[in-house]
Amino acid sequence: MVVDLGAAIMTAALSPTALQGENRRFRNTGGRSEENRPLGFRPAFKDVASGAVYDSRFADGRPAPFHLLDGLPEDVILHRDPTGRVGRVKDSIVSGFVLNGQFYTREEAAQEVAALAA
Repeated sequence: MVVDLGAAIMTAALSPTALQGENRRFRNTGGRSEENRPLGFRPAFKDVASGAVYDSRFADGRPAPFHLLDGLPEDVILHRDPTGRVGRVKDSIVSGFVLNGQFYTREEAAQEVAALAA
Protein backbone atom coordinates (compact mmCIF):
# COMPACT_ATOMS: atom_id res chain seq x y z
CA MET A 1 0.00 0.00 0.00
CA VAL A 2 1.34 3.41 -0.95
CA VAL A 3 0.61 6.36 1.32
CA ASP A 4 1.38 9.98 0.50
CA LEU A 5 3.78 10.85 3.31
CA GLY A 6 3.41 14.52 2.47
CA ALA A 7 -0.13 14.24 3.77
CA ALA A 8 1.24 12.72 6.98
CA ILE A 9 3.04 15.92 8.00
CA MET A 10 1.59 17.11 11.27
CA THR A 11 0.44 20.67 11.74
CA ALA A 12 2.69 20.90 14.80
CA ALA A 13 6.28 19.80 15.05
CA LEU A 14 6.97 16.54 16.85
CA SER A 15 7.81 16.89 20.52
CA PRO A 16 7.99 14.42 23.41
CA THR A 17 4.40 15.38 24.28
CA ALA A 18 3.25 14.79 20.70
CA LEU A 19 4.93 11.35 20.72
CA GLN A 20 3.07 10.49 23.94
CA GLY A 21 -0.18 11.49 22.22
CA GLU A 22 0.63 9.29 19.23
CA ASN A 23 1.27 6.38 21.59
CA ARG A 24 -2.16 6.89 23.17
CA ARG A 25 -3.81 7.17 19.75
CA PHE A 26 -2.19 3.99 18.40
CA ARG A 27 -2.61 1.85 21.54
CA ASN A 28 -3.62 -1.72 20.63
CA THR A 29 -3.36 -1.10 16.87
CA GLY A 30 0.16 -2.34 16.13
CA GLY A 31 1.33 1.25 15.62
CA ARG A 32 3.46 1.28 18.78
CA SER A 33 6.91 -0.15 19.40
CA GLU A 34 5.75 -2.48 22.16
CA GLU A 35 3.19 -4.03 19.85
CA ASN A 36 5.18 -4.45 16.63
CA ARG A 37 8.75 -5.04 17.88
CA PRO A 38 8.21 -8.84 18.01
CA LEU A 39 7.51 -8.71 14.26
CA GLY A 40 10.83 -6.98 13.57
CA PHE A 41 9.72 -3.33 13.32
CA ARG A 42 12.24 -0.74 14.59
CA PRO A 43 11.13 2.74 15.69
CA ALA A 44 12.29 5.40 13.24
CA PHE A 45 11.60 8.85 11.86
CA LYS A 46 11.35 10.08 8.30
CA ASP A 47 11.95 13.57 6.98
CA VAL A 48 9.29 13.70 4.29
CA ALA A 49 10.92 16.80 2.81
CA SER A 50 14.28 15.13 2.15
CA GLY A 51 13.32 11.45 2.24
CA ALA A 52 15.95 10.74 4.93
CA VAL A 53 15.08 8.01 7.42
CA TYR A 54 16.59 7.97 10.90
CA ASP A 55 16.49 5.06 13.33
CA SER A 56 15.36 6.11 16.78
CA ARG A 57 18.44 6.48 18.97
CA PHE A 58 19.46 7.63 22.40
CA ALA A 59 21.54 10.83 22.48
CA ASP A 60 24.72 8.73 22.70
CA GLY A 61 23.86 6.93 19.44
CA ARG A 62 22.66 3.61 20.86
CA PRO A 63 19.50 2.25 19.20
CA ALA A 64 16.39 3.13 21.21
CA PRO A 65 13.59 0.56 21.59
CA PHE A 66 10.95 3.31 21.29
CA HIS A 67 10.57 6.71 19.61
CA LEU A 68 13.07 9.13 21.10
CA LEU A 69 13.92 12.51 19.56
CA ASP A 70 17.27 12.92 21.32
CA GLY A 71 19.23 10.91 18.77
CA LEU A 72 18.09 12.84 15.71
CA PRO A 73 20.66 14.89 13.76
CA GLU A 74 21.09 18.54 14.71
CA ASP A 75 19.79 19.82 11.36
CA VAL A 76 16.25 18.58 12.13
CA ILE A 77 16.15 19.82 15.74
CA LEU A 78 14.34 23.12 16.34
CA HIS A 79 14.48 23.37 20.13
CA ARG A 80 16.23 21.84 23.12
CA ASP A 81 15.12 22.27 26.71
CA PRO A 82 17.53 23.69 29.33
CA THR A 83 18.84 20.17 30.07
CA GLY A 84 19.71 19.57 26.40
CA ARG A 85 16.86 17.18 25.61
CA VAL A 86 15.18 17.67 22.25
CA GLY A 87 11.93 19.57 22.67
CA ARG A 88 10.84 19.95 19.06
CA VAL A 89 11.87 18.93 15.55
CA LYS A 90 11.08 20.15 12.04
CA ASP A 91 7.47 19.85 10.86
CA SER A 92 8.57 17.50 8.08
CA ILE A 93 9.64 14.78 10.56
CA VAL A 94 7.12 11.96 11.05
CA SER A 95 7.39 9.00 13.37
CA GLY A 96 7.09 5.46 12.15
CA PHE A 97 9.01 2.23 11.83
CA VAL A 98 11.49 0.44 9.60
CA LEU A 99 10.95 -3.19 8.63
CA ASN A 100 13.12 -4.97 6.08
CA GLY A 101 14.58 -1.65 4.91
CA GLN A 102 11.19 -0.01 4.29
CA PHE A 103 9.75 2.92 6.26
CA TYR A 104 6.19 2.58 7.56
CA THR A 105 4.18 5.39 9.13
CA ARG A 106 2.40 4.43 12.33
CA GLU A 107 -0.78 3.96 10.29
CA GLU A 108 0.98 1.72 7.78
CA ALA A 109 2.62 -0.31 10.55
CA ALA A 110 -0.78 -0.83 12.20
CA GLN A 111 -2.21 -2.02 8.88
CA GLU A 112 0.74 -4.37 8.33
CA VAL A 113 0.44 -5.81 11.84
CA ALA A 114 -3.31 -6.39 11.28
CA ALA A 115 -2.62 -8.09 7.94
CA LEU A 116 0.03 -10.35 9.49
CA ALA A 117 -2.39 -11.32 12.28
CA ALA A 118 -5.16 -12.22 9.83
